[in-house]
Amino acid sequence: MSKLTDLPKRILIGRALHSSKLGETLLPKRIALPVFASDPLSSVAYAPGEVLLVLSAAGVSAYHFSPWIAVAVVVLMFTVVASYRQNVHAYPSGGGDYEVANVNLGPKAGLTVASALLVDYVLTVAVSIASGIENLGSAIPFVIEHKTACAIGVIVLLTLMNLRGVKESGKLFAIPTYVFVGGVFVMIAWGAARGLFMGDTMKAPTADYTIHAEHQGLAGFALVFLLLRAFSSGCAALTGVEAISNGVPAFRKPKSKNAATTLALMGGLAVTMFCGIIGLAMATNVRMAENPATDLLKNGSPVGEGYTQNPVISQVAEAVFGSGSFFFIVLAAATALVLFLAANTAYNGFPLLGSILAQDRYLPRQLHTRGDRLAFSNGIVLLAGAAAVLTYIYGADSTKLIQLYIVGVFVSFTLSQTGMVRHWNRHLATETDPAKRRHMIRSRAINTFGAFLTGLVLVVVLLTKFTHGAWVALLGMVIFYATMTAIRKHYDRVAEEIAADEGPGDETVRPSRVHSIVLVSKIHKPTLRAVAYAKLMRSDTLEALSISVDAAETKLLRDEWQRRGLDVPLKILDSPYREITRPVIDYVKSLRKESPRDVVSVYIPEYVVGHWYEHLLHNQSALRLKGRLLFTPGVMVTSVPWQLDSSEAAKLRARKRAEWNAPGSVRRGPVSQPKKEKASTKK
Repeated sequence: MSKLTDLPKRILIGRALHSSKLGETLLPKRIALPVFASDPLSSVAYAPGEVLLVLSAAGVSAYHFSPWIAVAVVVLMFTVVASYRQNVHAYPSGGGDYEVANVNLGPKAGLTVASALLVDYVLTVAVSIASGIENLGSAIPFVIEHKTACAIGVIVLLTLMNLRGVKESGKLFAIPTYVFVGGVFVMIAWGAARGLFMGDTMKAPTADYTIHAEHQGLAGFALVFLLLRAFSSGCAALTGVEAISNGVPAFRKPKSKNAATTLALMGGLAVTMFCGIIGLAMATNVRMAENPATDLLKNGSPVGEGYTQNPVISQVAEAVFGSGSFFFIVLAAATALVLFLAANTAYNGFPLLGSILAQDRYLPRQLHTRGDRLAFSNGIVLLAGAAAVLTYIYGADSTKLIQLYIVGVFVSFTLSQTGMVRHWNRHLATETDPAKRRHMIRSRAINTFGAFLTGLVLVVVLLTKFTHGAWVALLGMVIFYATMTAIRKHYDRVAEEIAADEGPGDETVRPSRVHSIVLVSKIHKPTLRAVAYAKLMRSDTLEALSISVDAAETKLLRDEWQRRGLDVPLKILDSPYREITRPVIDYVKSLRKESPRDVVSVYIPEYVVGHWYEHLLHNQSALRLKGRLLFTPGVMVTSVPWQLDSSEAAKLRARKRAEWNAPGSVRRGPVSQPKKEKASTKK
């Protein structure tokens, strides 16, 4: 089966990379920018439209507030960027917001941040692709008619691209991202030149339309609430800023400096494009409505259900360049493409965060390992599956999906910056160098202001978006939090159960019978039982075998083996491609080739668990090994079980099921046999 799937796998994602090639996959700044910043850069394609959509509830007269909302978003963007520049220098390991909150505020805060980020990464994929489909659908009707299927198809395509590796996908994404950024700047410059110096009148396609205001004459608290809601929608421009701090390990050296430079560049580009599009939208009289079929009026009449409301950036481009012009077509194509590729921010952030959480035992261990192309393949597939489900449920409707957005981002922003304040306070308590203290005090001031401002925005977002769908994002965070807490408790319980005692225990008592090779991953009770069991087997040779995929862990295993004085030789096989099954199979086959008449017996320590979901967390490598070894001639496979406490509960359940009888299945009392009638004949 492995050989049957190997060819299509190589065609789709490429040849496996040696572990030593990891350094070659690191990103220079020119590729890191489109990889990690494509989300905030592309959000300018829909964030200005979201601001105008909210303001349209009060009519066109409310549009004059949009420049002030843009200024507020710019201040927030620069604050967040400045704050995260402190993060990447203080915590360059790639944990990002999760690590900052976990170290400085405690595990619960760290897990809250992780839950918020995981939800937001899933939403980033769903929102970006749904928005891209809608932009593309304005030019290709077939796409908008089948937008859910098309959106899921794009998710599958992006998943395959990312499974090929970070650097390779980055090269694919760099060109459209830079074309989009360049196109927006050309549009802003040309629009400014036409309006300010050439005196041309530029009109958007909807410039002559009017808006039926749902709430006319808003004032006081109602107006403030509307402006706050518009501001919270405009904050979509900040999504993805945290991805750079989570992805510092993917940068080339000096990692922190390059990440900080990329952050600053991303912030400058994003706010310039956001403000430029808002300004051009005002200059060209763009009109947007939350319910365009009824609220957008042409010559006093509603435009009707057949009307397709094009995004703000599309309308502005048509006004500046002219409909059907070369620059208009290029920018429209680049916008649609970059919105698809904006999901790449999540495809890099989610798997890396998942790997860190798996290392901390909050997620299944399979998410911690790299795939053939040195990408975190399991995390990529999990993200794609969750985003596809969400896209299907909401019908790839970006207006509905975007209401779920932003909440998770600002939860992580606020807790991360609060954690950084504690970080600087802790270091200031021990630092005596005046120059370093001045730097720390300045950094603390930046993070303090960032925590205050992002916390304020979080409150605004919750108040204005909760009933519009933000509650779904909060529910998702709660589900992630509860699931990760349960997984951590399970792993902790298992680790406590299988921890090897310093002195002799029951697990070192010799059972009975034979053995040749004991497979070893760590020294714990299951391993010691397998070794003790093997000693009793009257084999000519006995050795322990371990596969090295991590040099540091292998050294710890070797040192622990020697420290305990285990009198079984330990053999280490290097696995540069991070495989477990194939090195064992190759080694066993080599033994068989040397001595064809010998029988090789392989003993595999295994956990015995009692719940179906525990099978997903344990014994995956053992199952793969047994599946391969059972088909190898002359090889005997023995599982050495170690019963966890949960297996006792399963045994009890099985006993109860065996003792249970359906009503009427057991008869009470003897059953009399019918008497045979005697036939008598009288003669």
